[in-house]
Amino acid sequence: MPEALLLITTLPDHAAAVKLSRKLVETGLAACVNIGAPVTSIYRWDNRMQQGTEVILTIKTTRARYAALEQAITKGHPYELPELIAVPITAGLPDYLAWIDACTKD
Repeated sequence: MPEALLLITTLPDHAAAVKLSRKLVETGLAACVNIGAPVTSIYRWDNRMQQGTEVILTIKTTRARYAALEQAITKGHPYELPELIAVPITAGLPDYLAWIDACTKD
């Protein structure tokens, strides 16, 4: 079975999150994207402490689709440096993992 990945990214608002999520699923780069509630992010940028409200996305895909998904996110993301973290899914319901694979076939 291909290796499934869980990706995390953030966007500045719900509308941007929905737009990007739809694109990723419609193009087969992601099987599913969960759009979370707004979160408060505290981080350092330009050597200054920053605080802002963002919407977090959790994206389910496969390692085979990662490069194309990364390109789509960086191309369509409003941030200069978008957060994009990929975590391997080491275990899961086999039928669900197979569904992720089937939805993201190239």
